Amino acid sequence: MCKVRINNHQYNIPKGKLLSEFLIDNGFSVAHTCGGRGVCGKCKVTVNGESVLSCGYVINNDITVELPINSDVESVTGAEESNRLSQKMCYALDIGTTTLALALVSLDNKEIINAVTCTNPQVTFGADVISRIDYCRQNSVDKLQKAVADGVNNLIKRLGSVYCDEMYVSGNTTMLHLLFGKNPCSMGVAPYTPQFLESQTAKGENIGLICTENVISLPCIASFVGADLVSGMNYVGMPSKDKYNLLVDLGTNAEIVLFSENSVLCTSAAAGPCFEGANITCGMSATKGAVYSFEYKENDNILKTISGVAPEGICGTGLVDIISELVKNGIIDETGYMECENYKITDNVYLSQGDVRQYQLAKSAVYSAIITLLKIQKIEFSQVENMYISGGFSAKINIDNAVKTGLLPKELKEKALPINNSSLLGTVKYIVEKNNLEKYPKNARYIDLSMNTEFSELFINNMEF
Repeated sequence: MCKVRINNHQYNIPKGKLLSEFLIDNGFSVAHTCGGRGVCGKCKVTVNGESVLSCGYVINNDITVELPINSDVESVTGAEESNRLSQKMCYALDIGTTTLALALVSLDNKEIINAVTCTNPQVTFGADVISRIDYCRQNSVDKLQKAVADGVNNLIKRLGSVYCDEMYVSGNTTMLHLLFGKNPCSMGVAPYTPQFLESQTAKGENIGLICTENVISLPCIASFVGADLVSGMNYVGMPSKDKYNLLVDLGTNAEIVLFSENSVLCTSAAAGPCFEGANITCGMSATKGAVYSFEYKENDNILKTISGVAPEGICGTGLVDIISELVKNGIIDETGYMECENYKITDNVYLSQGDVRQYQLAKSAVYSAIITLLKIQKIEFSQVENMYISGGFSAKINIDNAVKTGLLPKELKEKALPINNSSLLGTVKYIVEKNNLEKYPKNARYIDLSMNTEFSELFINNMEF
């Protein structure tokens, strides 16, 4: 046995165990963004004074471990809170891949009483749904299910541990599988078949939730277009007659839906977790110290960080701004090439050539997916009434820079409306209005971009700036 000392506690650990496994087993929050493959470099900890990757460190001796100071992802729900308790209340929960958001809802007054957010504890197992599915394949769903249940319970406690008969839940299809303890492995390989798409119901105590009698999920559309898009459509509402709304959810995976009263055309773009900072060299989630805004002016870097502290890395909106500014000033050319291998933002934060390439892949996937849906539906840009940009990425996004870099179509720039957590707000709207949500999956047609030759051509052609 080896002695592992951490946070003034000592643990006896079998020799030969991976440090990352020890951290996960004991509930320590260290992000294993790549799912433990040793390629992201985000799980660094200090062992006996030396920096190591926890996913590659084998415990063979007595060690002392120092963990990085983590803070929750900054997440804006967009909720108006009344702070007024009532007789009849229930919970609305959005399970994002990166964040959890929980609202206490008054059924009497049809309003949000309070809303709270936190980082999804499952980030310990990987940044995106694929890495978490891989973890389930190699291990089991149990640890991921417990992690999300623990996270939700902490949010319930922050809301005062109010007992409610019902909790309504939205989220992508994988996140809902993990909440209900259903193994999502079948969605990780072709033909990507989920165990369920329809609404699920479970007793709160049976899935480890406190203060909740019944947990009810909203319906999903496809393996990679979940209840979060259904609730998002419910929130933004239908467009005018003969018009279409476009809802673009930019999270760890881009989910896009083009819809009208009579049709729902949807897809998911394999943008990867680029917008969450996962495969960016100095990338990070939208936590304390993340650069979220950037301007290059008179050979000087002008930036803003979350909480106004010293820069620690770059989050999604900061990445969009940095690349846009460097392209505009000729530091990055139209092909994405930089003469310098790394562009220094600050002494310890920089943008690498590889980061630019990652962004090009992500932005082309999103842009090309949007254009592909318009072409399949055979409509012009003029027929799109609104383009809603949702997800944790949307709160601080600079639409001008998103358009300049080719992430969003310039023809829809004036119709772009960033919204906050449409998934949570759409769930609340369903709770208080009991809208018909089944019409969305019923009318939906999912487009598999991997099988679409037009998308493949657009993807290649839209890679440049």
